[in-house]
Amino acid sequence: MTTYRNHSQRALLLALSAAAVAGSLTVAGPAVARGDGGGGGGRGIVWVPCAQAGGPVGQECGQLEVPLDYRRPGGEKVTLAVSRVRSERPEARRGVLLMIPGGPGGSGVQALARKGKALQGEMDGAYDIVSFDPRGVGGSTTASCGLDVDDRYLANLRSWPGADGQIGENVARSRRTAEACAENGGAVLRSFTSANEVRDIERFRQALGEEKLSAWGTSYGTYIGAVYAQKYPQRTDRWVLDSSGDPDHTRVEQGWMANTSQAVEDRFPDFAAWAADPARDAEGEGLRLAEQAEDVRPLFLAVAARLDRAPKESTTEGNPLTGNMLRQAFLNGLYSDSVFPQLARLVQAAQDPAATPVLTPEIAQPLRDEDAAVTMGVVCNDIRWPASVGEYARAMKEDRARYPLTAGMPRNVGPCAFWKSDYADKPTRITDRGPSNILMIQSLRDPSTPYFGGLKMREALGDRARLVTVDQGGHGMYLGNGNACGNIKVTTFLKTGERPEGDVYCAS
Repeated sequence: MTTYRNHSQRALLLALSAAAVAGSLTVAGPAVARGDGGGGGGRGIVWVPCAQAGGPVGQECGQLEVPLDYRRPGGEKVTLAVSRVRSERPEARRGVLLMIPGGPGGSGVQALARKGKALQGEMDGAYDIVSFDPRGVGGSTTASCGLDVDDRYLANLRSWPGADGQIGENVARSRRTAEACAENGGAVLRSFTSANEVRDIERFRQALGEEKLSAWGTSYGTYIGAVYAQKYPQRTDRWVLDSSGDPDHTRVEQGWMANTSQAVEDRFPDFAAWAADPARDAEGEGLRLAEQAEDVRPLFLAVAARLDRAPKESTTEGNPLTGNMLRQAFLNGLYSDSVFPQLARLVQAAQDPAATPVLTPEIAQPLRDEDAAVTMGVVCNDIRWPASVGEYARAMKEDRARYPLTAGMPRNVGPCAFWKSDYADKPTRITDRGPSNILMIQSLRDPSTPYFGGLKMREALGDRARLVTVDQGGHGMYLGNGNACGNIKVTTFLKTGERPEGDVYCAS
């Protein structure tokens, strides 16, 4: 799940990140690096220019072939889109820094285009900065489930219960979604797993000809980074995990999803304080929603309930604003304070009889079929989810009563309950065995990867890691929604290797 300031993101199935499902970056005919099929290094990647407006000068792109199934390394291949920005000071270069995208479903090629310039400025030539589109994403080999358009709207793809907590429609939609993916996704869709992404990173390292990698993983990318560090500890140099979830290998994505309810409750007071601040009116914004911060939460719940009963026509023809769409918009928008004005306008328009709500982009349009497929593929292929509809119904009802802001969605039934996979890879258990070269950075009020989940990652890593706690709300701290203190800690570690002796706190 990766979110960057001032960049509109589409939140995905998990609240582990509102990672953008970024569009592909098309490159005209680069050559493909072919591995030797047996675990040895690749022959190198042919790079071609692919700089984008506003992105780093000199960005290059290429392709890398990796096995579709690592159990059959000499068999069918899939292609990864890869990208780099070389050090502008070769004499200062110390290695390669890998940006690990969030998601599942985030594009590393696009993340490099968006963040590469800022990262270059921080690193001062210390690294070639590289990234990739995981299989299923952007310019890499993709799969399709063949879902109907209605089933690809985010507020439908995520299992928001009906107005009174009914889940019959959720069950039917989840079942047909899983069946469509089983029928149309094929072996490519079944290969979308965290374990394969980690193996693909190792192939990328080999193709780059580097003995070790440094890395900056964000959101879901922290889990990928942690698993890589567990599987290939001797290949890690300086390792940054930004906005981590609970690494519990018995639950993985199921646990991340369930943790969303409490995470949103922890984050919502930041929005409430902002929306009740007299400055919202004094500065001419006209966005103050209530006189007191404690009044914003009941206001939001009442507006959502009213929309449950009577959806309101929006500026998007044929797509009225419903209560669940409002809830989904808030789930996305709590990732960054910069989105708060957009959320306030949506609440105001929902209340004003004369206003027509303008839907935020991520809820106004359906996801591409390929984007929905990769997110569900990873989430459902990584671990076997419970199959009992009754179990989900009970969990949803309990969660709905305890956490009204998320209305039971995080523990409701979804496509994974009906998914078909061979589950060949058991999730990796993260441990304290390995070099002490990891720096974590975590928000105190993260709506996607909550602080209490990040502490579980910190506990699992033991002395391998140090934690920078940022007194901030939002998701994605380094060069994003954090503060100068946190940024300095990460930059210093990546440039010099200097890491705090113990865990540290960065005040807001």
